Amino acid sequence: MTYIKRALERKFLHMNSFFKAVLVTGARQVGKTTMLKHLAEGQDRRYVSMDNAMARMLAKSDPVLFFQTYRPPIIIDEIQKAPELFEQIKVLCDESDEKGLFWLTGSQQYKMMENVRETLAGRIGILELYSLSGSESEEVSFPNELDFSLPCLRARQAVVKRNNIHDVYDRIWRGGMPAVLSADAEQRQEYYNSYIETYLMRDVSEEGGITDTMRFRTFLNACAALTAEQVNYKKLAEAAEISQPTAKEWLRLLRGLGIIYLLPAYANNALKRLVKAPKLYFCDTGLCAYLSMWLTRDTLMNGAASGHYFENYVVTELLKNYAYASARANLSYYRDSNAKEIDVFVEENGVIHPLEIEKSAAPDRREVKKYELLGKAGLAQGSGGIVCMCEEVVPIDAKNCFIPCNVL
Repeated sequence: MTYIKRALERKFLHMNSFFKAVLVTGARQVGKTTMLKHLAEGQDRRYVSMDNAMARMLAKSDPVLFFQTYRPPIIIDEIQKAPELFEQIKVLCDESDEKGLFWLTGSQQYKMMENVRETLAGRIGILELYSLSGSESEEVSFPNELDFSLPCLRARQAVVKRNNIHDVYDRIWRGGMPAVLSADAEQRQEYYNSYIETYLMRDVSEEGGITDTMRFRTFLNACAALTAEQVNYKKLAEAAEISQPTAKEWLRLLRGLGIIYLLPAYANNALKRLVKAPKLYFCDTGLCAYLSMWLTRDTLMNGAASGHYFENYVVTELLKNYAYASARANLSYYRDSNAKEIDVFVEENGVIHPLEIEKSAAPDRREVKKYELLGKAGLAQGSGGIVCMCEEVVPIDAKNCFIPCNVL
């Protein structure tokens, strides 16, 4: 399989020149190890996986001997399985001035992250890798960072294919796991089935002590049915026949494993009566489509949930864009008690870029009238618009455009 260049590579190498250790977190199978092995080509860098029982036993019982055996510079895979190594990594970092000694990967879990932040504060850079974005799977490299202005969007449009609903829904249905890019429908189905059975169920039992796999599988399906909606713990709990506190804990676990993304509700004292519940999205739309048994691209594209999947896709494309960009941004959504809603706020340097998400190729331009509430509340409004299935960037007014979803 040919290597697909990842947008995170630039940021990873930049952090590697600054920190002594860099940790890449993210869900299983999104390509963390593949990326690090690719970047290590031509270097004298050892590789060891904590999935290897012998190496893991040595790491847990004698971290000093472990690092005599596997000397840095080193790649350590699935580091969360041997948290005993963190103290010794700290010691080795403090003994050396060399940058980039330790490249670590971990399927992000809360216990591990607490451990890392406590033990390696100031010594480690933490980055998150997601499954392939649309531009990565198309092997497109954008010439600029996203700011939603007309010149920026037009420059991006120049390097992508014409936006096409069949291509977009093929990407949504297939998902971004590198292994399924070239799979047919039957292979894809078996891949996601074994992904849930071999990785996900094992991780939830190891990390969360969950033994009732049948109920957990039902809970997963219920999450998929509620994608792009506000989190409703009552509904999730009833679907899986569990208590609401358990539903909350299980969702927290799925977040920690990089399966679910919760988009927070925007909070600001200037805007009254805002809702507080986050919205639920899957980090990989292919896994979500598999769980809801959308067996082909066309049934998903023409089905009742197609708008929800399109919204999920756009939100996760934005999430990936800002995870890999040089400047971070806060993503949230806006909804008040009058049911006025704006799908995404991208907040950067105190400026809010408001975005609506519409599956249509010709949405109603009056949607952007809602954005006036920002100015009324004294908040700085930047460029924004409506992310949709239009084929090219079209200005709506001085600040807003119709934005093809494939330029994000």
